[in-house]
This record gives sequence, C-alpha cells and structure tokens, in this order.
Amino acid sequence: MKPFRLRSDAAAPPPALVRMRWIAGGLLVVMAATFLAARAFEPRVPALGFVRAFAEAAMVGGLADWFAVTALFRHPLGLPIPHTAIIPRNKDRIGTTLAAFLRDNFLIPRVVARRMQGLDVAGAVGRWLSEPGARDGRLVRGAGKLAVHMLEAFDQQRLGGMVKGAIGNRLRELDVSPLLGQALTAAIAEQRHLPLLDGIIRWAARVLEANEHLIRAMVHERAGSIMRWTGLDETLANKIIEGLHKMLSEMGEDSDHPLRAKAEEGLETLAHDLIHDPAMQARVEGIKAEIIANPAMQRWLDGLWEQARGGMLKMARNPDGVMGGPVGDMLRQLGETLQKDAALRATINRFVRRTAVGMAADYGDGIVRLVSETVRSWDAETITRRLENAVGRDLQYIRINGTLVGGLVGLAIHAVDVVLR
Repeated sequence: MKPFRLRSDAAAPPPALVRMRWIAGGLLVVMAATFLAARAFEPRVPALGFVRAFAEAAMVGGLADWFAVTALFRHPLGLPIPHTAIIPRNKDRIGTTLAAFLRDNFLIPRVVARRMQGLDVAGAVGRWLSEPGARDGRLVRGAGKLAVHMLEAFDQQRLGGMVKGAIGNRLRELDVSPLLGQALTAAIAEQRHLPLLDGIIRWAARVLEANEHLIRAMVHERAGSIMRWTGLDETLANKIIEGLHKMLSEMGEDSDHPLRAKAEEGLETLAHDLIHDPAMQARVEGIKAEIIANPAMQRWLDGLWEQARGGMLKMARNPDGVMGGPVGDMLRQLGETLQKDAALRATINRFVRRTAVGMAADYGDGIVRLVSETVRSWDAETITRRLENAVGRDLQYIRINGTLVGGLVGLAIHAVDVVLR
C-alpha cells in the first residue's frame, strides 16, 4: 500500500514548539559559555570551580536529554545509531498496539457496557436542551453548516431513491395484519370503537339522504305496471326510505340496538381473523402490496422525502431561528421531561447502552482493523512531525529540566569533593 502523505503545512511545527526549542538550545549554549568562562578564570578565582562544575554537569545533562528526545523522532545528527528514530521505525507496531488498546479498553462489549453503566446520557441531553445557555451557538451553527453541506453534496435522486426504497422495504416487511387486529381488539376492549360506529351510522344516514332518488328509481323499475299506474311504487319507496332512516336513527340513539350488537360482533370477528386467520392475513398483505405498488403511493413517498429534505435544510440553515421557534419550545419541553422523568431517562440510557454494546460487538473488529491499517498507510516522516508537534513542547521541558538538574547534581558533587579534600 502506498503511504498516505498528510498535508505538509499541517505538519509544520507550531510557534510554541519552535520557541521552546530555542529556549532549550539557548540554555545549553549559555551553559557551554559559562563553563568556558569559569574554566578560564578558575585559577585566579577558585570559587568559580562551583560555577564550572554546575555548567559542566548541566551541559552533560542537557546533551543527554537532547539525545533522548531527538532519538524518539529521528537519528541524532543524522547518524544511524542503534535504537534511535524510534517512532518512524516502529510506526506499524504502534498502529497495531494502538488498535489493540482500543479493542481491549473501548470496543469489547462487556467493557463498553461497564463504562456506560454510570453514564446518564439522557440527563445530559435533557440539560442541554432545557437550558438555553448550555447550548453553544457556535456548535449549533457548525453542526447546521455540516448538515447543509452533506445534504447538498449527496446525489439527491439516488439518495431519495434509497430513502424511498428503504421505506418501501420496511413497509413490505411489516406484518400489518396482526397489528391491525391487536389495535382493533384493544379499541373494542376500551370502548374506543364506539365513536367509529357512531361515525359510520352518521355517514350511512348522509349517504341515504343523498341517494334517495336512486332508491325511488330502483323501486319504480322493479315494480309492476299496476303498482306504477296506482302510484304504489312511490308509496313503497317512501316507506323503505323512512324505515331505513328510522333504523339508522334508532341505532344512533340506542347503544343496545341489535344491529349495533351485530356490528360489534363483526368487528370482534374481524379482529380475531386479522390475528389468527391466514386467509385474512393473505388478503390484507395483498391489499398492502397493491397500495405500495400504486404509482400514487410512490409519488407520495417521493414528496415525503422532498418535504423532509426541505425541512432539514431549512432547520440546518437557520438553527438559531429553529431553536427559538416552536421546534425550540418542543426541544426545551423534551429536555425538561428528560430531567423530571426518571423512568424515561432510565429507558433511554438503557437503549443507548444496548446500542453502544451492539455496535461494539458488530463493528469493533472493523474499527480495530481500520485504525491499524490507517496508521500503517501513513507516511512515516509526516506522521513523525505530527507527533512531535503534538508532544514536542513538553519534551523540550525535559531538556531544560535535564540541564538544570544536571547542573545541580554537578554542583553537589563538586561541593562534596571540596569538603573531602
């Protein structure tokens, strides 16, 4: 695999690191100059022996630490000294070790479950949503810009087709017959079907009133010539219409009407068949398939995706306005509910925990391979500069400390030597 070279400008040393290098190197130069000056004047001023000992040991300590720090990232002075340029030589092993560290400490399901046991994700989200001051406007606007770029960058026709296909596949996989049966059974048990029956009766009354002329025409066509000549067909039609109106009126007023009982019995039978009768379930599935395949349904799905995409773009382009409008009020209410409802928080936290554990189980090995292969593909020189830029400033403090501590040790040794003479 060809090494992946990071941008060179991104690997340039930051000013703080350059400044610390100059300070550490300058301190070493100062110690060298001090050593030379003290050594030159020591015969005249014996007390300068302490200064010379401090500077001499400081140079040794500073040079030793310079060698150790430099050896991490490159060969000191360009010399191929064994066990130097540690990071470039062990880049692949570092990637493997890092991947193993991620797997053993973050991506094993039981580890993920243990680490997330005490996390109150729902509570944190609730506080963020309910407290306007906790929501960083820059974070919201940055996330909005990212969402806009992503929505506009995707192939909309392809993405819309994927969304529509996903919804269609989900509808095809959904076994609606038992769901309808269970919903109808629950509605009957809780008497929630009564408004439906009342609505059907009122609808039937309106239909009858609007189609009285059809009933009169049917009776007239089927009546004999004598009934038409005597006008009995009109009387019969009126009686039929009056009887139907009276029956519907009684059904609407009397909750114990026999026909209402028959209707309720029919609903109970329908609910039972929806749950247990394969023939009924097959009929419902056939109707569902026809509805999904209908061009009007496909156009509705297309419109649904476009409306959803337009809404998401509007929200992403103006997140502050959205947060200040009805959506913001809804989110604030959701945040307050999450903070007050302990049972809801526990349910959401449990769902998040199970989701994280499931993702670790399903994708943990893939993430580990990705990290290992990515580090292996990095260009050694550039990634070495990246690491040095990230931690090099602290490493320069090691050089400074080594210089000063070495000088103090040398001063102490010289003092002991003077005392023992």
